[in-house]
Amino acid sequence: MTAYSHSRVSCFENCPYQYKLRYIDKVKVNVPTTIEAFMGEIVHQTLEHLYKLKKFKKRVALNVLIKFYRDLWDKNYSEDILIVKAEKEKLTANNYKKMGEKFITHYYERMKPFEEMTILGLETTDRMTLSDGNQWHVRIDKLGCDNKGNYFVCDYKTNARMKDQGEADSDRQLALYSVWVKDKFPDAKSVKLIWHMLAFNKDAISERTDEQLEKLQQDVIERIKEIENAKEFPRKQSALCDYCVYKEQCPSFKHEVELEKIEDIKKFKEDEGVKLVDEYSEVKTKQAELKKAEEEFKDNLIKYAKQFGVDIVYGSNKKCSVKEFDKIVMPEGENKEKFIQLMKDKGLYEELSMICYPRLNSKVVGGNIDNELKKMVDIIRDFRLSLSKRKDVEED
Repeated sequence: MTAYSHSRVSCFENCPYQYKLRYIDKVKVNVPTTIEAFMGEIVHQTLEHLYKLKKFKKRVALNVLIKFYRDLWDKNYSEDILIVKAEKEKLTANNYKKMGEKFITHYYERMKPFEEMTILGLETTDRMTLSDGNQWHVRIDKLGCDNKGNYFVCDYKTNARMKDQGEADSDRQLALYSVWVKDKFPDAKSVKLIWHMLAFNKDAISERTDEQLEKLQQDVIERIKEIENAKEFPRKQSALCDYCVYKEQCPSFKHEVELEKIEDIKKFKEDEGVKLVDEYSEVKTKQAELKKAEEEFKDNLIKYAKQFGVDIVYGSNKKCSVKEFDKIVMPEGENKEKFIQLMKDKGLYEELSMICYPRLNSKVVGGNIDNELKKMVDIIRDFRLSLSKRKDVEED
């Protein structure tokens, strides 16, 4: 059986292709991590250090804690850490370093003297067994309790966006950890899930019922089955791609990474891929302009034919027929449904309806159709080209 974790399952949900590279192919990368992840890790280690010292009743001054954080940062930082917002927002590693200091300072001032709970564990590395036999990693930043039977599963978040109540109440990570807590500590009357949102100096708090936890476990088991039965691992592009450390291996970004290494603009423009896309883009632009011009000529020819009462307009070596005809406009909404039903009642629907190819294609390729129907069609590989603006290129 495999050991799963929230981050592992989330990786598959966010991008199956990244999951394949990371967990199946175990591809090594040149970029060790992102600056956001690095800063979050250093903040976590600093707060862990704080509570370890408090466990032994040691007084920890804020300036000493900040020095620990700075020393830890300097010791572990490397220049190959990815800073996505370096060019767009002119942020440097030092900006993130100062941000982490602010998070620690605000947390320290709000939580001192750090006696809100009895600490039972810090950065736990335990496991629990799911009902399907798979293991689930239990990594709790801070686990504590009080003398009333309340247990607290706490997580430090350095996210730039505050977690709202709906997100807290539907979060999978800490909720599954509460299953482990209830099993390990039978005296637990309640398990409260707390996210310390360090960027906002606030907490998000949630709690789950036993029924909700049972459903959550079943949902996770179903998702694990989906992962283990996966035959293909498609790429799923999103805003998270900017922070992915596998760009050099990803077909969606490999060429972009290669281009970023070219410093000479002349060599950049001589790249075969660049030339192909630029020329294709030019053709598509001309095509769109011609289509627009065609529509304008059609309108003008119709106006001309109406004005002079003709249905054929003659040119130098060609003529253009302008024929007027009737066409129907389909009803919408409820009337559309009534119209279709009436066609069925009168035995006309099958004769006049058409197969919606895009929907049929989606169902067949996605495996969401009867196998007998699926066997009657062939599935071949094809290509679809689409142009879009590069995010890193500013408009003139």
